[in-house]
Amino acid sequence: MVEITKKYKLKNTTRFGLINWIGLWTLYKREVLRFLNVWVQTLLSPIVSSLLFLLVLSLALGNNRGDVLGFPFITFLAPGLIAMQVIQQAFSHSSSSFMIGKIQGNIVDILYAPLSAGEVTTAVALASTTRSFMIGIVSICVFYFLVDIEIKNYYSLIFFTFISSFVLGCVGIIAGLWAEKFDHMASVTNFIIIPLSFLSGTFYTIDNLPGFLQTISKYNPFFYMIDGFRYSFLEQSDGSIFFGSIYLIVLAILMWFTSYLLYKKGYKIKS
Repeated sequence: MVEITKKYKLKNTTRFGLINWIGLWTLYKREVLRFLNVWVQTLLSPIVSSLLFLLVLSLALGNNRGDVLGFPFITFLAPGLIAMQVIQQAFSHSSSSFMIGKIQGNIVDILYAPLSAGEVTTAVALASTTRSFMIGIVSICVFYFLVDIEIKNYYSLIFFTFISSFVLGCVGIIAGLWAEKFDHMASVTNFIIIPLSFLSGTFYTIDNLPGFLQTISKYNPFFYMIDGFRYSFLEQSDGSIFFGSIYLIVLAILMWFTSYLLYKKGYKIKS
């Protein structure tokens, strides 16, 4: 009996090497095609929302718009609006992917696939960044014809777009695993994501805030995401670009590792 047990003992090995690159690419491609299939909702809608914000604020302020960081208010505002949609849509993609998968029951397609927890979370997070990049590129092209904006630092633009959307993509995975119904996801969006993005300096500089609120804002990761994105256009920042970069890199590692652990343990997936 002992010999039979040893003979047929399963070995903890993988057939695809250290990383299943084909599986990772396939899942990434599936996630990208998922949002491209409904591009009006996933790509066009955020751009329209940004344009509406720009239009309403332009009309509301009229000729009373002052300079901010040495630039006209609309020039200051436009990059912030684009960045806000970039980070919100990254969260929306990954969170909806997991939550809808659990509700519809098709998350088993991922669970039974020869993919590790690291490969699944990385593929979904990268798909979220792809959606954010597409929204960012199209938004910049549209805003270019309406507002006096110009990309002055492509490196910071690529870095902050990627790191910001990656962080929110991982946060979306965590929220998607936690949420059991649409009301749960709406609570996270309405009480955490939107307030943090609105209170991140999108519409103002933190110098206008009281000292206590300035201190709180400096711990808000959304502030560094939007400030870094805006720096790519203005080469003027409201905070420290170096500190913001380090802060977001550390946060990206922590958020990915948290999403990895939760998925690996089957948090609210496996009974």
